[in-house]
Amino acid sequence: MSAKSKLSTLILILSLVFLYAGCLAFAKQDPELKQCTHQCRVQQQYDEKQKEECVRTCEEYHREKKDRESLKEVGQDPDVEFHPGGELSECQSRCVGLAGEVRQLCLFRCQQKWRRDYASRWEEEGKKQSKEDAEDEGEEEKHNPYVFEDKHFSTAIKTGKGRVDLLTKFTHNSDILRGIENYRLALLVASPKSFVVPNHFDANAIFVVTQGRGTLTLIHEDKRESFNIETGDIIHVRAGTPLYLINRDDNEKLFIVKLLQPINQPDHYEVFYGAGGAKPESFYETFSTEILEAALKTSRDKLERFFDKQGKGPFLEASKEQIEAMSSHEEGSKGGGLWPFGSESKSKSAFNLFRKREPSHCNRYGQLFEVEEDEFKRLKDFDLRVSYANITKGCMSAPFYNSRAIKIAIVVKGEGYFEMVSPPVSPKSSQEDSGGRKSGSRYQKISSRLRSDTVFVVPAGHPFVTVASRKNNLEILCFEVNIENNVRYLLAGEGNYVQRFEKEAKELAFKSKEEEVDRIFGNQDEEFFFPGPRQQRGRDYE
Repeated sequence: MSAKSKLSTLILILSLVFLYAGCLAFAKQDPELKQCTHQCRVQQQYDEKQKEECVRTCEEYHREKKDRESLKEVGQDPDVEFHPGGELSECQSRCVGLAGEVRQLCLFRCQQKWRRDYASRWEEEGKKQSKEDAEDEGEEEKHNPYVFEDKHFSTAIKTGKGRVDLLTKFTHNSDILRGIENYRLALLVASPKSFVVPNHFDANAIFVVTQGRGTLTLIHEDKRESFNIETGDIIHVRAGTPLYLINRDDNEKLFIVKLLQPINQPDHYEVFYGAGGAKPESFYETFSTEILEAALKTSRDKLERFFDKQGKGPFLEASKEQIEAMSSHEEGSKGGGLWPFGSESKSKSAFNLFRKREPSHCNRYGQLFEVEEDEFKRLKDFDLRVSYANITKGCMSAPFYNSRAIKIAIVVKGEGYFEMVSPPVSPKSSQEDSGGRKSGSRYQKISSRLRSDTVFVVPAGHPFVTVASRKNNLEILCFEVNIENNVRYLLAGEGNYVQRFEKEAKELAFKSKEEEVDRIFGNQDEEFFFPGPRQQRGRDYE
């Protein structure tokens, strides 16, 4: 087809499209295109090849028109401008000899081709950038020493009846937490009707029961001490104390969080099993046979048969009768019955978080239960406070910091997130890295999603806040070490520390009148627990 004929075809097609665009707007399926292609096929001056080219041109123009409409919908200008240089310029130069609407169509087709070509390149660039961003996030996570998730736990012991998961060292990712390098955190999970065989470890320990019911027995120098334990119980276990444990519930698992302070080696402790045999291996069998024969006054054959009987691991299934027997009697104390129903002397080794008369802080947005060393004397050995926060769904704790105490927190139930102000952990050259630190900023925002078993650490002096999801309450167990002479400074809400500033200090610090400072820091009249960010959006601010 000659150039003149092609030009005539294009002009005809444009005329047909504009002619029928208005009157066929209500046709069922692509009425504009349908009428255009129909007119192509009824042109008697065209041969079959010309008619097919006419139809293809109709279809292409229809596609391009839809593209223009799509560009308008997303706010982009579809009008074509001349772009000097490059592939687009070369294409547009071929349209110069054309005129009017035909030239506009030619330029538009060049623009569309340029967009399609570069779209694929942009997509590749986007994939590359996404990959780099993911790598950056992974790198940032490596440099975030404050948060520990499932991958940071290793299974120290596991059988069909229970397991013990051990958190990596707090200094695993960075030395920034070396203030608590001599602490380890472990989780014990015991199935219903299970028995944990007698053992001891070279570490002082605080146990906290976060779910279930059991009986814990400690063997002291001159007596045996047993506790019927339940959710909220805090138990102090001195290093080297032999102990054994049963889950006395028929259906519910027993969960215990352990904070351990090793004695022999910093950040490392060992568990020793006296009872057992092949599995767990009893330390008795490590002695030479001659020593065991003399010490136990028993022949070699009997000793071998005796220690080979046990081979099912440190978690065993107990019968109903055995559980009832171990749950109902105790020895070596004054007065009858198991703590907390027996004598007051039992409370020296255990205390319940939730048996206090009232929480330390409580409103409809959350509750905070705390046990201080003056209430449970054994915490003094650790210089420790144990607390349990239950934040109502959609709500938040007040931002605050501890003057001396380092907070080790583990999520017991629910989901949410936390934010903390930290000195820079992993400086980057970008204006703002994935951790929230602006270039040249003195501080970095550390934030992380929280879910069950997430552990996070808040060093002394670091302001932080925790927020519950809109679906569930967020329940967090906290160990605060170095608690002696610690002061908790609230940064918002009733009793926040700015309210104690002198008038002149307020005005100098914030470059505002005292009335404005008081208004800003006095708007929030709740104490310690507030409505969360999403709840606040629907409220009027002063």
